[in-house]
Amino acid sequence: MSQQKISLPAKLINGGIAGIVGVTCVFPIDLAKTRLQNQRQGQQVYKSMMDCLVKTVRSEGYFGMYRDMGRPWGAAVNLTLVTPEKAIKLAANDFFRHHLAKDGKGLTVFREMLAGCGAGMCQVVVTTPMEMLKIQLQDAGRLATQQQKPGMMSPTKLAAANTMLSRSFNSGPVVPAPQAVSATQIARDLLHTQGIQGLYKGLGATLMRDVPFSIVYFPLFANLNRLGKPSPEESAPFYWAFLSGCVAGSAAAVAVNPCDVVKTRLQSLNKGSSEEAYSGVMDCVSKIMQKEGPSAFLKGAGCRALVIAPLFGIAQVMYFAGVAEYILDNSPLSLLSV
Repeated sequence: MSQQKISLPAKLINGGIAGIVGVTCVFPIDLAKTRLQNQRQGQQVYKSMMDCLVKTVRSEGYFGMYRDMGRPWGAAVNLTLVTPEKAIKLAANDFFRHHLAKDGKGLTVFREMLAGCGAGMCQVVVTTPMEMLKIQLQDAGRLATQQQKPGMMSPTKLAAANTMLSRSFNSGPVVPAPQAVSATQIARDLLHTQGIQGLYKGLGATLMRDVPFSIVYFPLFANLNRLGKPSPEESAPFYWAFLSGCVAGSAAAVAVNPCDVVKTRLQSLNKGSSEEAYSGVMDCVSKIMQKEGPSAFLKGAGCRALVIAPLFGIAQVMYFAGVAEYILDNSPLSLLSV
């Protein structure tokens, strides 16, 4: 993270702005990543990221990349939750870095990793329910496309299908369109049937992904960004901060992609024909290894790198530009800045 001193409100605002702008830019790629990761061997609906995006546009329209099963702007759920998620992640890292620094001296790599670990653990409070809802909405189109393929729906599976999202399947030649669901409906049904723990399904896998990601990302960014500083007292140019965020983000994303695959599978409530159900992290890892091989853990890695790179590049540019500081200095909120 940047070493400039800013107030906690500014950190939170910068993180929120970064999340909103970043998610708006990369949501279609994130949708492709989720659908690719949820595909099982022998049931591939999409061949690649581009194939997924093209088929999504053809079957659901351009805004289908931003919506959930018929409701416009399904990305809104992600935008709503990613704002506090990014704010917590970035502000927490700054907080831990500040308290781990000794007499204003630079942090060792180990202490930078500790700060990143703390940030990753803090963010899962928001990340887990956000990912839980987002995955259901993003994966709905894949299941809808799969059910329309002849021979891909099993009557046994249909009888046991989760009725939470009330999808209508038909093994005959004419397949009715799946019923539209919203994030609010999914959250309400989860709370009603499983309680608050329903929204935190896959918490362990989310921790396995987000903590290592932050441990890799924040120290890597800090050291890459340091290389672009004209002098120790000056900040790196904004383009260098952006590139450092992109490189560190993509590297960390690929490194933890196996954990992201496991998390996505565990949090996917509705399964397609002949798709496995998992009882936990180890069960999921074991079944993926046995039935799909090690390469399955790299599914969506390219998409994930393309999603994360600009997200965190934008986050660093927001810090460099001082958007939050400008807002606070030119509004009554300036009283909050200390």
